[in-house]
Amino acid sequence: MIYTLTNKNPGFPISAAIIAQIDEEKRVRHTREMILLFGLGSQFDHLIKQEIEKLGVFCMVADPATISSDDVKQVAPIGIILSGGPSSVVDEPPPLDKTILGLGIPTLGICLGLQGIAQYVGAEVTSASQSPSGYREFGTHIATITEDSSSVNALFRGLPRMMDVLESHGDCVQPSPKLTILATTENAPVAAARGAAKEHQHLYGVQFHPEVEETQFGSRILANFCFGVCGAKESFRAQDEAEIKTEWLRQEIGDKLVVIGLSAGSDSSTCAHLVKKALNDQPGRVLGVYIKATDRPEDEEFVRRHFGNQDWIELKVVDATSQFLKALRNQPWWWPSKWCPLQRRITMKQKRRAMKRVYHQVLEDEITIFAAAKNRPRDEVVIIQGTLYTDLCESGHGYNTGARRATIKEHHNVGIPFSVKELCPLDDCVKDNGRNIGRAIGVPEELLTRHPFPGPGLIVRIEGEVTADKLRIARAADKIWIDELRDKGFYHKVWQAGVFVTQSGTTCTKGDDATSGLVIIFWAVNSTNGFTARAADLPMSFLRRVSQRMTNEIREVGAAAYRTSDKPPTTIEFG
Repeated sequence: MIYTLTNKNPGFPISAAIIAQIDEEKRVRHTREMILLFGLGSQFDHLIKQEIEKLGVFCMVADPATISSDDVKQVAPIGIILSGGPSSVVDEPPPLDKTILGLGIPTLGICLGLQGIAQYVGAEVTSASQSPSGYREFGTHIATITEDSSSVNALFRGLPRMMDVLESHGDCVQPSPKLTILATTENAPVAAARGAAKEHQHLYGVQFHPEVEETQFGSRILANFCFGVCGAKESFRAQDEAEIKTEWLRQEIGDKLVVIGLSAGSDSSTCAHLVKKALNDQPGRVLGVYIKATDRPEDEEFVRRHFGNQDWIELKVVDATSQFLKALRNQPWWWPSKWCPLQRRITMKQKRRAMKRVYHQVLEDEITIFAAAKNRPRDEVVIIQGTLYTDLCESGHGYNTGARRATIKEHHNVGIPFSVKELCPLDDCVKDNGRNIGRAIGVPEELLTRHPFPGPGLIVRIEGEVTADKLRIARAADKIWIDELRDKGFYHKVWQAGVFVTQSGTTCTKGDDATSGLVIIFWAVNSTNGFTARAADLPMSFLRRVSQRMTNEIREVGAAAYRTSDKPPTTIEFG
């Protein structure tokens, strides 16, 4: 469901079939206009596409490694956006035909994209350590607009002179007569710019990320680019995503059986309800599998309450605790095609991979059992997962472009070689629009507004080796934290909250005697989609109470601390 404009034969024109597909997409959308987004490997590239399409403007992702300036002229976009990415134009330039920047098409570079534009026009880009401030920028900073002329600064038209922006960059654009500086931050002398020479005045760039919610007026900036700079006139809202996905599932499933990995979270619940709608509540064809092992204290209760007494879905709870603990101990394991040496799964990557193997095997077993119970061959079963674009992106997947993409973490539901057809109806969604699709089809709000929970569960909220005792401690601490958030009315005021059981020991006194105990870190963040997040600002008196309960009620805990780091630079989950 993720479409990327790519040229399978670089050096030759794009095929007529691809041009026909683009024309058909424009016809369906009642538009002749398109923004072309070159994905340079950013974790946020889908958010850019999503924000542009919220404006009703058709946005297509293009592969910078294969699309040339001749290809761009052939598809004729009204504007071009260059995303950010993990590369550096200084020593690891992303693949991009720079002659595209000379076509005269209005272009907006974001972060790495700005740096590429600056280098193209002849301005200097250096490592931030070589800039006058000597600082890289991560997190929220204040940008100050420096150019007030609306004819020059159409990008910020109608916006206040100062605004919060989300920065995440290690390289820095240096001031140059080749650029008209439009905004600065404390550590970035060029936070936004436009090409100064007449032949470069169609080139704009921002060092920050307008596509994320931490940037004030980010949507307005993108709207200014589309409508003010590019001159878009044909704003059209596409059909309801839920209806499109329902029809897609109906066609893909056909008369086959369906197995869904259920967690009682918003993503898998939305997928289940999409299937329900696609199959018109037909009984006997859908099995929901809930894997019990590393879950939160209340997860099983939620899944039984919402899916346990439905005619259209059969719920099966599989207790795989012993399999998970065995896989997480010192055992040989098979993934995906060779025997790996004996090793202790103490790193987060090792634990995620071990969990992924068990998760895969449990679902394969349930596919076999379900098919046999219905007297159908296995190949007449499809597996459905609540995989989000966020999962794909952080796992190093996403839009199929030639740009390098960083692997942040390996998600349990990405890249599994299932033996049957796999469908992921939300793989072009992030958390917020996935939830909106759920609302459109009647998923209970109680499921949609539950805090996100990592697929590997508590094993990535435990540092080092995972044992039954550590799982018990993690569950007890999580229950205290979530109960307190709910009791004080904070649960729905934060986006996600959790605990992390560290390996660190601390000296403590309990019962007038010196002893040692584990350190627990608890945290809460605010976000919209999980790509970025800010630590929730909660009252100190409340945090003290949570800490006191954890150290008093859990015998093994000697200290509890609240995390205040934002994403970036940290990730929401420790693992």
